[in-house]
Formats: sequence, C-alpha cells, structure tokens
Amino acid sequence: MSDQIKYTLSESEMPTAWYNIAVHLPVPPPPLLNPLTKEPVTPEFLNALFPMGCILQAVSKDEYIDIPGEILDIYRQWRPSPLFRARKLEKFLDTPARIYYKYEGVSPVGSHKPNTAIAQAYYAKQEGVKKLTTETGAGQWGSALAMACSYFDLECQVFMVKVSYYQKPYRRSVMGVFGASVAPSPSELTEAGRRILAADPDTPGSLGMAISEAVEVALKEQDAMYSLGSVVDFVLLHQTVIGEEALLQLEKAGETGADIVIGCVGGGSNFAGLAFPFIRGRLTEGKDTQMIAVEPTACPTMTRGKYAFDYGDTAKMAPIAKMHTLGHSFVPPGIHAGGLRYHGMAPLVSMLAELGHIEARACHQTGVFKAAIDFARTEGIIVAPETAHAVKVTIDEALKAKEAGEEKVIIFNLSGHGLLDLSAYDNYLADQLADYEYPQEAINKALEELPEIPEMALAD
Repeated sequence: MSDQIKYTLSESEMPTAWYNIAVHLPVPPPPLLNPLTKEPVTPEFLNALFPMGCILQAVSKDEYIDIPGEILDIYRQWRPSPLFRARKLEKFLDTPARIYYKYEGVSPVGSHKPNTAIAQAYYAKQEGVKKLTTETGAGQWGSALAMACSYFDLECQVFMVKVSYYQKPYRRSVMGVFGASVAPSPSELTEAGRRILAADPDTPGSLGMAISEAVEVALKEQDAMYSLGSVVDFVLLHQTVIGEEALLQLEKAGETGADIVIGCVGGGSNFAGLAFPFIRGRLTEGKDTQMIAVEPTACPTMTRGKYAFDYGDTAKMAPIAKMHTLGHSFVPPGIHAGGLRYHGMAPLVSMLAELGHIEARACHQTGVFKAAIDFARTEGIIVAPETAHAVKVTIDEALKAKEAGEEKVIIFNLSGHGLLDLSAYDNYLADQLADYEYPQEAINKALEELPEIPEMALAD
C-alpha cells in the first residue's frame, strides 16, 4: 500500500549468515599487534582474551559466515527487526526525501548490542568458559552481555564508566536483573583501576580505563574471558544482520537501495552493522551510496583523530590496532551519549574511511537533542542519545534534499531506545546542556603517547 509505514520480514526470511566485508577490501587490513612485543598478534595471544570461534571469524576468507542454529533461535526472539518509513518526520520537514529507519530498539534490552553479545557468549560457552568480563559506557552493551550470559549460564562482571554509572542508574538495574556484577570504573578491584585513581581520584572514567580493568580480570582469572561490544572485526561481523535485513526490507518498500546511509559511531559496531552490506555495493558494483558516520564534537575520533596504531585501552594491555584515535590516554567529558566516548574507532570503519567510502561528521549535543525531540514528536520514539546523532544528520540531509528538490532515499540505524536516558532529556528541556568541543591541545597531548611501531613488525 502506498502509505505503508512498517516493513517486516518473517522469521524464515531472517539472514542465516553474517557478511564478512574484509574479503572485498582492495588491500588486507593492517594487523593487530601485541601490546608488549609490538609484533602481529598470534591466535594464542588473542585466545587468552577471546573465544577461538570469534578469532577464526576475524581472519576468515569466506564472504559469508553461517550463524549457528542456537544463536538463530535466540535471535528470533526479536529478529528480524522492523524497518520504518518516517512519514510523519518527512511531512514535518516538508522534504521530498524518503526517510527509513531500522529499529533495533525492539531487542529485549532495547539496542542492537545483543546481536554480538549472544554470539560471543555462545562461543565462550563452547570453549568451557565460566565467566565473561567487559566494560560498558552508557550501559547498553553491559545490559546485552548480562542478558547473553544469563542465557548461557555464565558469570558476568561489568566495569561501567564512572560518569555513566551515576548518570544512568537504571541501566545498572538491568544488568543486575540478569545477574551481572557492576562496578564504577576506575575501581579499587583491579591494579589498573587503583593506579588510575591514585593519579586522579576525581576522574570521570573512560572506556579505555574500563577496558583495562576488564582485560586485567580476564587475564588473571582462570576460565574467564573478555568480551567486547564494538571495535573488533568479529563484533562488526555479527552486527551485519542489521544491514542484510534492511536491504531486503527496502526491496519490499519498492526501493532499489539507498542514496544515503547514516549511523552514529562510538566504536563503530551499529554503524557497521547497517552500512557494511550497503558498502558491499560500493566495493563490488561501484555504487555511489553515501555513507555518513556521526560522532559527538566532545569525542571527535574520526573527524579530528589520527589514523595510526594505538593501544585499545589506557593501561596498554589490549591489542594495538591501526585506527582513528584520539590517543589511549584520552579522557572524554561526561556527555550523555556514553556509548560514543571511546578514544578509538573500529579498524575496519577507519580503513574504509581512509579509502574514501565513509564520510565522518561531528555534532554538538544541543543540536542532537533538538533533533531527537523533533523525532519523538513526529515518530513517537524516544531515541538514545547515541542514536540522536544519526537523527540529527538524517534531518540535515533531508533538508538538503528539500533545498535541492531531490528525492533522496535516506536510511539510518535507530540503534537503541532512550527510555533509560530520560535524565538527559530532562537536562535538555531544562536548558542545562551545553555544547562542548574537545580542545585541540588536549588531543595533541594524548597523541604524543602513541606507540612507536617498528617497520619490521608490519612486514609480511
């Protein structure tokens, strides 16, 4: 019907394989490096942190990797997720653009994160792991992993960035409901946390600090492994079910594809999940679909960071990756978009940006929340502050289409609802949010601490 809003797939139409974009890259991605030796990591080194099932996916030469049946069974609790046509927003903007959004807020914990949490918990269980440790910013990832661990009878320990721990108490409650233990990071529970607190007792914390704590526990405790909600290749792989579904749903909507694909970026997973199947068209068919990754000006990893090798965490225990980075010692301000405060960007997203396939933009938080309010009052969904960044640029692009009189097809990933982020909306409505642009001198100082990588370590 001509005024259809929601486009759905049946469970039998759900993708049964993840898409591996690495096989279509013109050159191999730079290797991960051992933080101690600065040489390419071995599978044995990575297996101290991650399940071998996930590691093998990250180095696979297969275009598609089958999703195990046990994972598909759990996915079917909320997948396929719906694709919406934002007709009321289009009318409000008076734009000729056709706006679609893939709604990942229908998952049990309200975000896209379970797509990889379930997979990682499954592979950990297959290897006899008893406990998973992790970090979380806004709490969406911690909630997802807590749920996944409860499904597979695994212990879950979460280090939550301190500022978010107090900003978002109900996300802590969700983790507790699923049986996870949650500590504000940096904490007194680890050597890394104690060192950081000794140097700066009032630090708001950062994802780099929380990663250090989670990695330390995983390396020290027998039968424990570390789990990551973004950045690494296999996490992005697991999220591609989003884009694969979206392509099928756009066909049902009568579209031949999209002109513009938009997603917010912190570590890069939800953007990659939607965008990578669309970027496949650019890499294999020469399509000119525009890809826009949106970040906060307070944590401008892609727009102002450097493409370089850097540690994945503050304490230099996680692997070194080539990525857009603000420096592993970067400590972001306490903006409400807690999931967009990581110092680095996913290596695959960074590489695709360097190759010219992804454009990065940074937005101030007051404009972001204004867009979120407009979206809520037209489409009826209160989005998470992270997703609000994608909404802001979607509106910008729809207004550009209006100016140009062009019928653009725009799709963005609504990666999570904001029903546990209402304190942020309270602050916006009370005019208590301020825009913040991270000072260049602070970025420069953090970038001075990038590791020196011997050329021989990168040789074939």
